[in-house]
Amino acid sequence: MLRYLALILTIAGLALALWLIGANGWAEVLHAVGVAGVGGLAALVAWQFLVFGLLGFCWWLVTPGVPRRAIASLIWARTVRDASSEVLPFSQVGGIVIGARAAVTAGVPPAPLYAGMIADQTTELAGQLLFTLFGVVVLLTRLEGHGAVLPPVLAGAAAMAGLMAAFTFAQRPMLRIAKGLAGHVLPASLATFDQVQDQLVAVYRRRGRVVSAFLLHFIGWIGSGMAGWIALHAMGRPLPLIDVLTIEALIFALRTVAFLVPGGIGVQEAAYALLGPIFGLAAGPALALSIVKRARDVSFGVPVVVLWQLLEARALRRRAVPGGGA
Repeated sequence: MLRYLALILTIAGLALALWLIGANGWAEVLHAVGVAGVGGLAALVAWQFLVFGLLGFCWWLVTPGVPRRAIASLIWARTVRDASSEVLPFSQVGGIVIGARAAVTAGVPPAPLYAGMIADQTTELAGQLLFTLFGVVVLLTRLEGHGAVLPPVLAGAAAMAGLMAAFTFAQRPMLRIAKGLAGHVLPASLATFDQVQDQLVAVYRRRGRVVSAFLLHFIGWIGSGMAGWIALHAMGRPLPLIDVLTIEALIFALRTVAFLVPGGIGVQEAAYALLGPIFGLAAGPALALSIVKRARDVSFGVPVVVLWQLLEARALRRRAVPGGGA
């Protein structure tokens, strides 16, 4: 059922995105994309890897009992998680599971990993909620003549708050969901789930690390938003940084709420077309910005997913050979 739903949502989202581009003029949109060029795309990819470094470090902060050398593995796993979410026909939940598998393959123990994954997702959503509230506050000062945009934005912010509450107050159900998902991709890890609850308690005892992860995730969301500012400069359509961060904060929120839509296809494009004009960015260039960001996602996502598959294959061969190691 979930596979069919993902396929239906992907087709519907792609149709919406193509219609929006056609309605605003293919020539204008593609011209703006062309202006960004290879240099602009390379700058975006490089910036994104810096953001992944910060996000992997946040994951390590709330993963109990793993050494510093595990930071590199968690940065890699976070990169795989985002890459798979963007270029494979999975929802964001599927990307989270794939990221966990990449971390286990890289040698991170499953029990602390899953506890850290739940705590990391909680602190990440808390950071995003703060970033979303920033976007809503700024938007309220710019809505003259654009009042129709407010209801979906407020609905998205409310849904974000609901997700945050779910992750904060429903950790045990989240653990059961994680167990069910992991059973499909990491069957051998199920025996560790009796230990995960204890590990999760240990995570929240280290309040300083949890608060630090929350603050760093907030900085990470700002960093992710700055990618739009970099892209607009490369396209020759610069906007004030606060305006770009506001647009990106609201789009990130809408994409998170629409987590079942693979890659947020259609959702992202519609949000750019609606929000861009409020801040002086016409719908055509706003859609071009969406395309440039998707080109960035494909540019890093495809090589990362291919490399992940090669590492998975090597790990499987080692397990198949007696004495071959983990």
